[in-house]
Amino acid sequence: MPRSIPHSARMKRRKNMRKQTRGFFGTASRGYKKARTLVMRAMRYSYRDRRARRRDMRSLWIVRINAACRICGGSYSRFIDALRKKEMILDRKVLAYIAATDLEAFRAIYNQAMAR
Repeated sequence: MPRSIPHSARMKRRKNMRKQTRGFFGTASRGYKKARTLVMRAMRYSYRDRRARRRDMRSLWIVRINAACRICGGSYSRFIDALRKKEMILDRKVLAYIAATDLEAFRAIYNQAMAR
């Protein structure tokens, strides 16, 4: 009978764990028990922070739009309200990009939205 290797699944699992702990320091990258707990924690943080990143980006867009609105002589809330009333469909991501890169184009959008 050929000799079987009983630990192939276990070794594969540990090898996969070692891949995930690349860059960890000390025992965290070499010891299986410590590595497993730290990888589980890292996965929880990554799940949580993917959602937090969306909140952070939205607040950054709002800050940029507000700064451009202040330069144009108004406020963020009045500008967004005017956009909604005029039914100008521009999301905050696009408005923030325009405000950061081309202030004259933002000023044109601002004046068109605020015109009565």
